[in-house]
Amino acid sequence: MSVGATAAPAAALPSVSRLVSAVRTVYRGPAVAVEHAVVCLLSRGHLLIEDVPGVGKTTLALALGKALGLGVHRLQFTPDTLPSDILGLTIFNQQTQGFDFHPGPVFTPILVADEINRATPKTQAALLEAMNERSVTVDGETRPLPEPFLVLATQNPIEYLGTYPLPESQLDRFLMRIALGYPAAEEERRLLLSGGADRALAGVRPVLSLAELRQAQEAVEAVTVADKLLDYVMALVQRTRSTRDLVLGVSPRGAQGFFRAVQAHALVAGRPFATPDDVKRVAPAVLAHRILASATGRYEGTGAGRREREALQKILDEVAVPL
Repeated sequence: MSVGATAAPAAALPSVSRLVSAVRTVYRGPAVAVEHAVVCLLSRGHLLIEDVPGVGKTTLALALGKALGLGVHRLQFTPDTLPSDILGLTIFNQQTQGFDFHPGPVFTPILVADEINRATPKTQAALLEAMNERSVTVDGETRPLPEPFLVLATQNPIEYLGTYPLPESQLDRFLMRIALGYPAAEEERRLLLSGGADRALAGVRPVLSLAELRQAQEAVEAVTVADKLLDYVMALVQRTRSTRDLVLGVSPRGAQGFFRAVQAHALVAGRPFATPDDVKRVAPAVLAHRILASATGRYEGTGAGRREREALQKILDEVAVPL
């Protein structure tokens, strides 16, 4: 028996393809970064991009928002950013003699949290409820966030001065954590000749309606996953919890996100069914920041170092792929 059906996913394939193509016209970095961003959107997850400044982190986020025709709010995080600067605050209204809530930038379909690790841990924690529950509680009242809601956060490498490493609870709220790297020489050449990303961004038009996006998100849950492939996903998750190379394996929430990302990647790849290639494609980005390697030196935090990625790659090499 298989999980899901193929009818609904097949209907969503053209719209997903248009979205990927539109973002690729602006963002000239690795194609896999666009894939991961769209996978997060379709999975109703969040994306954390870690890399040095100037490689296109914000460009990718803005291109995605413009291609969807959705509101995008960019918030620059600094050490003096307060939780109220993100969530909003209640102010006394002298005319009505009551308190009015002024929503913060988190009340937007796409929030670009720029350099999130420059904010203090208290401010970082203000996003936890918003990312997980898709709601915000201020002064005892809970307010829902828009749908869709995507946090696309960027951060500089932890070695940079003036940064606060994200705690494990915050990292676990991100469906994927990726690094962009530099664009290929030919792509960078085209970027230089075209006048830069700003000009390309100005020409982006919405290619997906809100109804089509919701249809695509619902179609993800109906992507066919064969029993053998589900067993393969479970075997990878279980191995992270039993191997001696790791002291912390993937959580149940991480396993759920992994499974949903596999389904979403199948749609991005143009298929109404998932394959082992989808599993291997998304595994590093979904799992590496949710595990902790056995201590062999200084503590680096969950998924922060090379050892976690090496341990995950070893698991991918060892676990048999279903035929």
